[in-house]
Amino acid sequence: MTPLPMLLQATVEALPEEPAAAADTAAQTAEAAATAAAHGGINYLDLMIAASWPVKIIVLLLLIGSVVSWVIIFRKARIYNAADRHTDEFEDRFWSGAELSKLYAGATDRNRVVSGLEAIFEAGFREFNRLRDRRRLDPRAQLEGAQRAMRATYVREVGMLERNLELLANIGSTAPYVGLVGTVFGIMVTMHDMVNSGEQAGIAAVAPGISEALFATAIGLFVAIPAVWAYNRFSTRVERLAGRYESFSEEFSSILQRQVHVDE
Repeated sequence: MTPLPMLLQATVEALPEEPAAAADTAAQTAEAAATAAAHGGINYLDLMIAASWPVKIIVLLLLIGSVVSWVIIFRKARIYNAADRHTDEFEDRFWSGAELSKLYAGATDRNRVVSGLEAIFEAGFREFNRLRDRRRLDPRAQLEGAQRAMRATYVREVGMLERNLELLANIGSTAPYVGLVGTVFGIMVTMHDMVNSGEQAGIAAVAPGISEALFATAIGLFVAIPAVWAYNRFSTRVERLAGRYESFSEEFSSILQRQVHVDE
């Protein structure tokens, strides 16, 4: 029978080894987790290289659509900023009390290209002066001719603002469906390869094909979201500018109407 002091001494000597073993186990676990995290990331370039040809073609088309949409976005943002700035500047000059003839002379300067609000003013005042030179013409016809000229210029200016917005809307609305087509092709190719190779339907067998299929869907959403957002944003800005153009046309028509009564 072992004496009690000897048992206590053996227990005390074994206690320091247990924390050390636990520490070693924790270190090994952390190292294994770090290794798994390092190798568990997705390499999108390798995923794209290993994808099937239908998926590659669809992703390439989506990337081209993304480039086109971003080019349109940057160009339209610059155009609308310039249109807002020119509209503000011309309204300040127009309502500052300047003579219409001086504003018209500045608009018809050959060294300048007028657009937007100034183009509407120039078209209306030019037609008004042309018809006013015909003394036998009815004053009401003069005003109507100026209004028609402003309306035609208004339609042209708004049409220029809306140019390429339809393409942006088409990219935003069709990109998700194009991505889904890539998803369908990726799954079809994966299933076909599994049948031909006789592999078991495990996660290791279907994971690469499903990954490339979902990658096509993600690219489609990546292309569509900015395009849809930009289209909605730009459509609102076009409506605001069109409203300002229309309001100015009505106010300028009132000024020309008073001018007709003065001439009478």
